[in-house]
Amino acid sequence: MRIFITGHRGQLGKALTARLNSHTLAGGDLPDWDMTNTAQVLDTLRDFQPEIVIHAAALTAVDYCAEHPEEAVKVNGVGTYNVALACRQLGARLTAISTNEVFDGQASRPYQEYDLRRPINPYGYSKFVAEQVIERIAPHYQIVRTAWLYAPGGTNFIHKIIARARSGEPLRVVTDEVGSPTYAADLADGLARLVELGRPGIYHLTNAGACSRYEFACEILRLAGLGEVPVEPITLADFSRPSTPPPYAPLANVFAAAAGITLRPWQEALAEYIRAYGG
Repeated sequence: MRIFITGHRGQLGKALTARLNSHTLAGGDLPDWDMTNTAQVLDTLRDFQPEIVIHAAALTAVDYCAEHPEEAVKVNGVGTYNVALACRQLGARLTAISTNEVFDGQASRPYQEYDLRRPINPYGYSKFVAEQVIERIAPHYQIVRTAWLYAPGGTNFIHKIIARARSGEPLRVVTDEVGSPTYAADLADGLARLVELGRPGIYHLTNAGACSRYEFACEILRLAGLGEVPVEPITLADFSRPSTPPPYAPLANVFAAAAGITLRPWQEALAEYIRAYGG
């Protein structure tokens, strides 16, 4: 298949490129490719003639989005509109990555694919806009929500926790933000299987299970051989930041699981990741 990956230089884009290397691939990413440029998006995709577009590009810095909400909607909403419109004009299938932050975090159980979306921060709202654009514009789409993504390279929660523990900085981590940590390599594999399956719809793909940020940090330290480092449990109210995350937003995999696609437990994925990259 001919597959175009937006955001191919990002953590998920790199994992997708590695997983899908048996297909004919192309990609677009900043600084030379801007999905908010309507003409550039259409020209690039028209030149490549993809059968499938995997839309992984996004402005994902949640605190930056909280401080620049109009930019968040421009990038994540208008940018996604351009990609969806190009897919419509070219007859390409669209697989787009979304987030658990389209939910408000007030549920008493993990969110299912068709639960009511009610974002509570600008990042979540911008991705909510993106989802609606896809539903209204793309002729054949998959929306795949994930959460707490990590991968080698750059900075992420795992490496921040380990670095602070080794530097002797005090560790204070919230106990009342709950989600599903997800290894980008595992997500890429699940996405590849979904793309190859070709069924349209909304899907949730995270590593199985859920934990609080505090539990995640403690497991990171244990696996990194730093289990003796103290971690102070705090609440979201104690931690000042521009964005307000949904407090309880694990994602239930109902529809992909029905098609035989599941990801392993988050603890197993984290253990493999730290053995390879974070020890």
